[in-house]
Amino acid sequence: MNTEIVIVSGLPRSGTSLMMQMLANGGMEAVTDHVRTADTDNPRGYYEFERVKKIKEDTSWLPEVRGKVVKMVSQLLYDLPPGERYRIIFMERDLDEMLVSQEKMLQRLGRKAAPREEIKRAFTVHLDRLYKWLDKQKNMDVLRISYNTLVQHPEEQARLVHEFLKDGVDLERMVNAVDQGLYRNRKLVADGSKS
Repeated sequence: MNTEIVIVSGLPRSGTSLMMQMLANGGMEAVTDHVRTADTDNPRGYYEFERVKKIKEDTSWLPEVRGKVVKMVSQLLYDLPPGERYRIIFMERDLDEMLVSQEKMLQRLGRKAAPREEIKRAFTVHLDRLYKWLDKQKNMDVLRISYNTLVQHPEEQARLVHEFLKDGVDLERMVNAVDQGLYRNRKLVADGSKS
């Protein structure tokens, strides 16, 4: 595990911050610079590392994060250099729920969201292409975790992560990091109640 880089990835608002919180709570060292601070949308913080955004130009920091966990938006996975080994925990979330969450966040920031159906189509194409690409990468092991299932059954999903990381984290402490009260943008089911 100490020679591998653990990456938490996914689309925006897919639960990557929650997974970072779980892993940090479980004893993994999370690589973050605290530039983006906690707010209404992520009350426990974003766990971001600004240098990740420039990975296409600068990969000099990657050897320093071996054996640690870093968060990276899914579009940047293509820029990971082939000379390292990666364990990627890929967060998935119901797209409608995710887009509602993103729209609310943009609204609070005073920014306008693009049309939802347009973004949904683009994200679907991106994920389809990315999953096919990831399947071909010999230096990447990928575990896909559903955010929706995670918040409803945290112990079951945390156990999958625990096994994937080869016992590198404390299972009970990971589960304790899940706060179902922060699952605020749930998809409405047919009867109008939240699922």
